[in-house]
Amino acid sequence: MSFKILISDPLSEEGIYPLRQANNVNIVMDTSLSAEQLEERIHEFDALLVRSQTQVTRSLISKATNLKIIGRAGVGVDNIDLDAATEHGIIVVNAPNGNTNSAAEHTMAMLMALSRNIPQAYHALKNQKWDRKKYVGVELKNKTLGIVGLGRIGVEVATRAKGQRMNVIAFDPFLTEEKAEKLGIGYGTFEEVIKQADFITVHTPLLKETRHMINAQAFSLMKDGVQIINCARGGIIDEDALYDAILSGKVAGAALDVFEQEPFMDHKLLELPEVVATPHLGASTVEAQESVAIDVSHDVISFLNGDMVKNPVNLPSLPKEELAKIEPYFNLAERLGEFLIELTKEVAEEISISYSGELYEMDVKALTRNLVKGILKRHLGSNVNDVNALFLAERNGITVNENKTSVLKGFTNLISVEIKTKSKQRTVGGTLLNGFGPRIVRVDNYHVDVTPEGHMVVIQHIDQPGVVGRMGTMLAKHNVNIATMQVDRSDIGGNAIMMLTIDKHLEQDALEELKNLEEIKDVIAIDLL
Repeated sequence: MSFKILISDPLSEEGIYPLRQANNVNIVMDTSLSAEQLEERIHEFDALLVRSQTQVTRSLISKATNLKIIGRAGVGVDNIDLDAATEHGIIVVNAPNGNTNSAAEHTMAMLMALSRNIPQAYHALKNQKWDRKKYVGVELKNKTLGIVGLGRIGVEVATRAKGQRMNVIAFDPFLTEEKAEKLGIGYGTFEEVIKQADFITVHTPLLKETRHMINAQAFSLMKDGVQIINCARGGIIDEDALYDAILSGKVAGAALDVFEQEPFMDHKLLELPEVVATPHLGASTVEAQESVAIDVSHDVISFLNGDMVKNPVNLPSLPKEELAKIEPYFNLAERLGEFLIELTKEVAEEISISYSGELYEMDVKALTRNLVKGILKRHLGSNVNDVNALFLAERNGITVNENKTSVLKGFTNLISVEIKTKSKQRTVGGTLLNGFGPRIVRVDNYHVDVTPEGHMVVIQHIDQPGVVGRMGTMLAKHNVNIATMQVDRSDIGGNAIMMLTIDKHLEQDALEELKNLEEIKDVIAIDLL
């Protein structure tokens, strides 16, 4: 199968080398497409690779009828509508590690340029002005650097700042006392950090909660003469509030690499001599641009070939060791979902999944997504996949419950699934047998042992002599061959279940004839292909 890939932002040839090496892709590189032109052509492509220039909007995604994956050659995905991508079952991958070093180095370069007035002094010298007194700076030694956001880049900046003998204090929602102690830095609330810092650098993603978090109120809490650096995302700092804070003297200077609207060419901030600015160069090194493009290219090829990706944004990833443990259960989980929804034939209102035995120690979220996908496919078809299964369940008002227990329940591993619909409640249990693969081992309160594949028939009947014979005779009349049969009962002469695997699909006339047998209460044909 051949896939068509569009690269709509400039990427280096070295970066897309993995794509060039793949023998099942057709690459189209066109970095001159307008938004309208891109919307007209996007339906042609299976994959889209972008940097920060292309805006992957909800409108664009709605027209991307064949798109399977979006690769962002960089860290942030602010230019991609993740909700829309998830709703349409499109996986988004990025390169979270490729430009970490580059961004951290640029932050330190901006910090030093700001503290020593290097761009301003250079500009004056180019204009034949020698003015040493005007450009007296400050040392970084013993100054306090406040870091807002201590992710990968924030940690790298902290390490470098400590090398300049700065005191470092950080705020991050996930920062613990133990982690701060290990890094040799202080930590506090957002307000505590900005109150203590001589320099403040931000390294958070741009979210609803972080937009304009550095605003007029925040500036009012800072030291007089504080200096601000933003090499993360435009919009974290309220640019109008920053302008006012510089004019008032509250902020002595600002170094900005990112802006709310880019290109950033005509803004009053650039008129201020206290502002140092660069045109979004944080990841603009030869090494970083190659690295992020290589990482994304590998993920795109892996995904299109049916393999797992390393850096999904809207589909949580697992460490390699964890993935190796959980991967054998993927097929079992999906098949249990498919089987159970065929058994009920109704829309699920609530899905409850229980994992026991050795699954207790594993991260089972990927299995839950796979199982829910199996359930939803009956009513939503191919529109549901691993990426959007839980989203679509929530959107359709389906409650999904997940729990784990270490109790073995007779098997080294067991997945039990219960579906509640408006009129019924049914349960199925499955396990993975070493050397034999997936097995259905329980249907409601009956014990069975059936491979969840192929053509199946589930018959609920009264436990009476001759039922099996009459059933077999009737199927033979319709030229239906039985491959395997499992029978279990609640008690002698009571309710019973018969599970058959047959060689072909059970046609409606044969199904109805079986239902008409006196002892048979219900017949359900299930095809797991």
